[in-house]
Amino acid sequence: QLQLVESGGGLVQPGGSLRLSCAASGLILDHLAIGWFRQAPGKEREGVACISSSSIKIDYADSVKGRFTISRDNAKTKVYLQMNSLKPEDTAVYYCAATARLPSWTTSRTPSRYDYWGQGTQVTVSS
Repeated sequence: QLQLVESGGGLVQPGGSLRLSCAASGLILDHLAIGWFRQAPGKEREGVACISSSSIKIDYADSVKGRFTISRDNAKTKVYLQMNSLKPEDTAVYYCAATARLPSWTTSRTPSRYDYWGQGTQVTVSS
């Protein structure tokens, strides 16, 4: 059974940066598509960034394009989300998720496509 554990969240001022990490254990990460999602109070869970198992396909939500970067290190069984130029509207609980149900050349920002979820890490952007 795959387990995912996020870390790196915290309080940051607008314009600042954070790097979220997602550590995986229990399954080989190589064959899994990975996504980062976020959920703010009263809002639906939103797909922020995702990467295919082959790393060929990467997709970002329009709201974070040019500011966030997703990457994966299969050897270290870790996935990262580098977040720059943070805005108050980025405040949310951030989750990493994984799925084996997508072909290696594609990915998805739809939460229902993912089977494994971490517990989440809080990101607060405020002055």
